[in-house]
Amino acid sequence: MGHGAMDRGSGILPDVRADTGRHVQPVGTKACLRVAWRAAPPIIAAMDDVATFLSDRLGLAAPVDVAVTRGAVEACDGYDRERIEYPGLEGDPIPAFLFTPHGRAPRGGVVAFHQHNGEFHFGKSEVAGLVGDPCQAFGPALARAGLVVLAPDSISFEDRRAGVRGVEPDPHDWLQHYNAMSYRLLQGDLLMRKCLDDAQRALGVLLQLGGVDPRRVGVAGHSYGGTTALYHAALDPRCRFAAISGAVCSLATRQREGTGILLFEAVPGLARDLDHHDLLAAIGPRPALVVSGTQDKYSRDADAVVARVAGDFITALRVDGGHALDPERFDAIVEWIVAQAGGDGDGGSGG
Repeated sequence: MGHGAMDRGSGILPDVRADTGRHVQPVGTKACLRVAWRAAPPIIAAMDDVATFLSDRLGLAAPVDVAVTRGAVEACDGYDRERIEYPGLEGDPIPAFLFTPHGRAPRGGVVAFHQHNGEFHFGKSEVAGLVGDPCQAFGPALARAGLVVLAPDSISFEDRRAGVRGVEPDPHDWLQHYNAMSYRLLQGDLLMRKCLDDAQRALGVLLQLGGVDPRRVGVAGHSYGGTTALYHAALDPRCRFAAISGAVCSLATRQREGTGILLFEAVPGLARDLDHHDLLAAIGPRPALVVSGTQDKYSRDADAVVARVAGDFITALRVDGGHALDPERFDAIVEWIVAQAGGDGDGGSGG
């Protein structure tokens, strides 16, 4: 399916991509929320087309309910943490942490996809604040604010490494991640299909277990997790909002500057058919937060990408900084998610 095919009635047209003079709102303000929920019919058409295109291109099945194995619940400071497990597309177990507010009913929820950072031994445990960067500890911060959070391990990370468990590195970690892509290519399959099926299952588990209002659930992530959230929200209408950090950058810029792409984006011909502005457009009119850094090569041209998307559903936060999250960005992301999901905003910074 080339550009010509997508352009016919897709809503992904030059006039849709044009800069509409959007306003970059302070994160968490009432003005931001009013803008975020404004309907934009042309974008709804784009969502349908991009979702259909991606699903067909990848051979992605519709979301399914899965059986969940529950674990022991650990009471933490202001929230409870539970290790759960559910089956993936290939029967592979997907371990995850489920965070719930302690002693009160939740209102909304979010699937928090972990980052990459070349640390395959860190997955859900970094989102839990147990290891790694405190500015990745979205689970505790959001659960303290009254939300349910699901943090799964991505394929070939932490407890989803073949023959390896826990949070210690293994010399073959990178090879496992590479093989997750290359072995699928040998069979005519794609790693993106697996990753997005995993993402759909995670959101389904959140809706199944969290006791949350389905109108108040979304996805979030930084870097690798942000890219997962971007693609997932573009094709799954159950995602009612998406917080995308350190991940929005045109594929053309990444190729020109030699930044590279994620292995799950290795889909033959993908860049001929769509780019990150198309994915953002497909999320609208559902609210989206795009966080980027002026010195971050992985979100180098995020401001230009956002400017190509019609509608006022995007809140753009661009800071003078690099790729790694800092407390300012972490707190802003938490505040924005809480505003969308209906929590009480007392999560606090860094774990």
